[in-house]
Amino acid sequence: MSALSELCDEIARCQLCGIARYRTRAVPGEGPEDAAIMFVGEAPGWHEDQQGRPFVGPAGKYLEQLLASINLTRQQVYITNVIKTRPPENRDPLPAETQNCRRWLERQIEIIRPRMIVTLGRYSMAMFFPGKSISKVHGTAQKRDGIIYFAMYHPAAALHQQSLRQVIEADMLKIPALLAENKAVAETEPEPQQLSMFEE
Repeated sequence: MSALSELCDEIARCQLCGIARYRTRAVPGEGPEDAAIMFVGEAPGWHEDQQGRPFVGPAGKYLEQLLASINLTRQQVYITNVIKTRPPENRDPLPAETQNCRRWLERQIEIIRPRMIVTLGRYSMAMFFPGKSISKVHGTAQKRDGIIYFAMYHPAAALHQQSLRQVIEADMLKIPALLAENKAVAETEPEPQQLSMFEE
């Protein structure tokens, strides 16, 4: 069993938060262990809770269209969420829940070692761009320790607010060039040390 599969099994057994007893399935994430891009959403919804897979509802269908716009499929990227259990009634994640799940996301990043992490929505963005506003940082990138962090609105936002669709689609189109630039730099630099993104 791979390190990522073992981690997913561990996440599925996690009972740290009270919401664990209400879930149908935990939703650890899915994708290749060597994915170049990791997409990090906020929390599973009803469809995800039923299937144990991330982004399988309407927002997931839209994410697949966005990926297709840059010639990618969901099988080529790693998709996960900040928290791995659906909050009751799809409420926002609580700070304690985000904190408890932080260890899982950190370990996923350590195992996969993506070249790029795309944050989807404000809870994901807050973890990597603390103190920032999504309306200001969406479509912008920061590079730390060899990883590009790129902020985007959550795909679900476009389903509720049509005016954001064009913004989200334009942001998505920036990803290939950023990734290519990072790869070119990585090939001319020594291997960077993988550091924890979650140090207090």
